Amino acid sequence: MELIQFKIYNTVNELPDSWDALPILDVFLKTPFLKALEASCPSNISSYYLAVFKNEKLAGIAIIQRVEMYLDDMFRRTSNNKLKQIAKQIISRIVRGNALVVGNLMHTGQHGLFYDYKLINQDEFLDKIFEGIKELSETIKQKFNKKIRIIAFKDYFENDTIHKSIDFFKKNKLYKVQVQPNMMFSVPEDWKTPQDYISAFNKKYRRRYKAARKKGLDIACKELTLDDIKDNQDKLFQLYQNVSDNARVNSFKLHKNHFFNLKRNLKEDFKVFGYFLDDELVGFYTLILNNEALETYFLGYSQSLQHKYQMYLNMLFNMACFGIENGFKTIVYARTAMEIKSSIGAKPNTMHIYLKHTNHFIANTLLKLIVKYMNPIRQWEERHPFK
Repeated sequence: MELIQFKIYNTVNELPDSWDALPILDVFLKTPFLKALEASCPSNISSYYLAVFKNEKLAGIAIIQRVEMYLDDMFRRTSNNKLKQIAKQIISRIVRGNALVVGNLMHTGQHGLFYDYKLINQDEFLDKIFEGIKELSETIKQKFNKKIRIIAFKDYFENDTIHKSIDFFKKNKLYKVQVQPNMMFSVPEDWKTPQDYISAFNKKYRRRYKAARKKGLDIACKELTLDDIKDNQDKLFQLYQNVSDNARVNSFKLHKNHFFNLKRNLKEDFKVFGYFLDDELVGFYTLILNNEALETYFLGYSQSLQHKYQMYLNMLFNMACFGIENGFKTIVYARTAMEIKSSIGAKPNTMHIYLKHTNHFIANTLLKLIVKYMNPIRQWEERHPFK
């Protein structure tokens, strides 16, 4: 008889050696990244690590984040509109409290699950994860006197095999909701240099590229070392906040030493590029090298200088050029700012999440509406920059 068990770990140091030995092609599930995250997680997020064993052999893993959601964390921009204020108060009452999210709330994409299909099938694996979620919910209730109000599995592309587990989601009353797409740039195989990329633009977008580059000439861009990141930690955080606080909805705020910890743990797989004007740091962007995918991460800039020097657009171009020069197959631009990202070559890829509210009196149709309010699928015009 086959024995399938799960175990929950509270820290990365407790994880078995077999964790990194699994054939995972995702840096977000490996211990260097998880250690960095643990050392510098937002104050309202804590991570748990679930391992599924079949006959005592590690067969699959899951990252489960406990998220404490409160009004000030979620809604950064205040509004004088009375209806909007009332809507926010209602939403806050429904989602306020603790959520358990299977995945990484801080980054777009499926970075929460992996199982070895040669050892375990998907339904067996998911059943054990849900058992783990129930156990974790009880532990949090006992330890912190907090009830888990929302359970979510996040960010699956339309072709993800998870959608085949219809019975699992139905049984556990988890509802499928479409969220904003992930903007991704597939690099053609024959592109080897940034010039190949620039040459592929049609006339309109080549002019736009040249105009942006011209505006950014006074800005010097250089990669920051670990010491540079440490020396500029406060400034990096301030520039990140400039952008983060301008978001309509945001469920967390980065820890001040987040970038330092990522660089210390991921080393050459994490890049920070600083933008300098007269030797003053005025912007930055970050990249995570994830096997064949280049993942764009957090960025920041001085709002007063952004338009004049076209900093954001130049960052997007720089990310594309880095990906092409270094042989990446895909550049993941994540969600938000979809129109401008499509103008540099990224395409929208539809994503879904599964979620439920643990209070049976709150209709999940209402929860779906709230998710759509907090993460609306916006109407936007896709650009087609290439010939």
